[in-house]
Amino acid sequence: MDSINKSMPDISDAIVNGDNDYNEAVLLVNGKSFNDAMDKANSAGDNYNNSLNKLKNIQNKFSSDINDIQEDYIDIVIRELELKIDAVNNLKEAIDCFKVYSNYTGTNYASQANDLMYEATQYQNESNAIVNNNSDLFKQQNFVI
Repeated sequence: MDSINKSMPDISDAIVNGDNDYNEAVLLVNGKSFNDAMDKANSAGDNYNNSLNKLKNIQNKFSSDINDIQEDYIDIVIRELELKIDAVNNLKEAIDCFKVYSNYTGTNYASQANDLMYEATQYQNESNAIVNNNSDLFKQQNFVI
C-alpha cells in the first residue's frame, strides 16, 4: 500500500498538468497558434499516458492489496484518462486540419474532442464522489488522485 500511496501524487500531478496543457492547447487553437497548440496537445497526451500507465501498473501488480472501492476508483480514473487521450488525439487531428485550412473537418474533430472531454469529466465527477463518500478510506491511506 505504501508503494501505491507514493505513486498517487505523481499520477494526480500528471493528470492536472495534462488538463492544463489540454486547456492551453484549445486556447492556442482558438488563437490560431497551431504549432504551439500541437506542442501543448502532445504534452497533455504524454501526461495522460504517463498516469494511465502507472494506474494500469497498480491495477496489475497490486490488485490483491486494494479493496473493491479502491478498485472501482482506479477503473473509473482509467476510463477518464482513456477518454482524455482520445480527446487529445482528436484535438491533434483538428490542429492538423486547421493548419491546411480544412476548417470543416477540423471543426468536426474539435467538436469530437470537446464531447470526449465532457464525457471524461463525468468520470472525474464519479471518482470524486467515491472519494467524498469514502473519505475515511481515502484520507487514511492517502489513496486518492
